[in-house]
Amino acid sequence: MESTAMITPGLARDLATLGRLGEDTSTESVLRGLTTALTAGVPGCSGSSAEHWRDHRVMVSGSHSELIMLVEGERQLGEGPSLEARQSGGRATITDVLEETRWPRYDALATRWGVRSVLIVPIEAPPAMLVVGLYSVRPGAFSPQGAHSLADMLTEQLGVAMANMSEFEEVRTDAAQLQEALAGRSVIDQAKGIIMQTSGCSAEAAFEELRRISQHHQVKVADLARLLVDEHQRKSAKR
Repeated sequence: MESTAMITPGLARDLATLGRLGEDTSTESVLRGLTTALTAGVPGCSGSSAEHWRDHRVMVSGSHSELIMLVEGERQLGEGPSLEARQSGGRATITDVLEETRWPRYDALATRWGVRSVLIVPIEAPPAMLVVGLYSVRPGAFSPQGAHSLADMLTEQLGVAMANMSEFEEVRTDAAQLQEALAGRSVIDQAKGIIMQTSGCSAEAAFEELRRISQHHQVKVADLARLLVDEHQRKSAKR
């Protein structure tokens, strides 16, 4: 069973839960759950990192602060397995940092944090890319056969998790925009009431007055209404 040696029942269970979203779920929490699951569930893994790339922006999570520093240091150096994997779209492996010759500056940085072997798995999760890193304090911790099976599982589970996350973010954004729109409508109704009370005009005329003033001063009707309501409340409080 060498091909599945890196996949344990606990890891499979924890990765599956990443796709279950709740009110407090965020991209950051998914990445944090991923690195925790890999560190605890992959035999020989001493720590894990995850980079979430979207629109040339990156969010980095790690099971240990040293690994976050290693990932960010690699990006500053401009060389290393994570950079290679992201650019090539293929896995990158270091069997033993002390014998690696491709990225000497990265090797020196990894050695400083006690890393001896590395496995980097890039995962396409449109519109984002995830770069998942596994690290061990001993050489040869990640077999090619086990890495292949793990990469397949990560691609499947993270693809589901990130797709769910994207849909969840859209729903949450739509809900926030709706709430903002309802709040704007409420304050506009309050402003209309103030204008109607002071001028004795109809609701339609009050709204037209708001719109006329907003166009003249080039501000949104809702923003103008909020200013009017705030001013009215301040004056009422002084009486």
